[in-house]
Amino acid sequence: MTTAAENPVLLQSKTKAPLSSSRDFLSDVETLRSRARKQIDDGAVTGDYGIDPALAAKVLNAALSTELICVLRYRHHYFVARGLSSEPIAQEFLTHSNEELGHADRIAQRIVQLGGSPEMDPGGLASRSHAEYVTPSSLTDMIRENLVAERIAIESYREMIAFFGERDPTTRAMLEGILAVEEEHANELADLLV
Repeated sequence: MTTAAENPVLLQSKTKAPLSSSRDFLSDVETLRSRARKQIDDGAVTGDYGIDPALAAKVLNAALSTELICVLRYRHHYFVARGLSSEPIAQEFLTHSNEELGHADRIAQRIVQLGGSPEMDPGGLASRSHAEYVTPSSLTDMIRENLVAERIAIESYREMIAFFGERDPTTRAMLEGILAVEEEHANELADLLV
């Protein structure tokens, strides 16, 4: 059941007092229009953006590098997986690789929205990535290395979510969605080790 504190309309109907005018907490329309026209070159970044956009892009570029390293590692493991039970595991690696590529695309898109440039230079990926590119030979070790990388990603995304917090709810929501998938990956890999 929704309480009055959770729903302002319910609060108004219970207290019979009118809610504050929208002008008490929103800029007037003319001010919004004027600011939008003056700052048109800033794209999605408005004056009330709570983080230095260059710093936000730097944090996101580390996440982008991590995702791209994970795409490559999973892809490599997909192609080299061998053994009697390798086919379903290799397919899991391919699925994870594709999902990581989707994460990379979303992150790169957000970096551009914030006025930055996605850093995809292959020469710097490994140094910016939180995860490592490891290529073990056994199927079990591949699963373990991917699980380690997923656990690193989970912790990294939790820290990034806290960093962006209320200062950038759009980026926070994107990262929360990616985190949910990384947690699924970790669970699936852990199940393969049982």
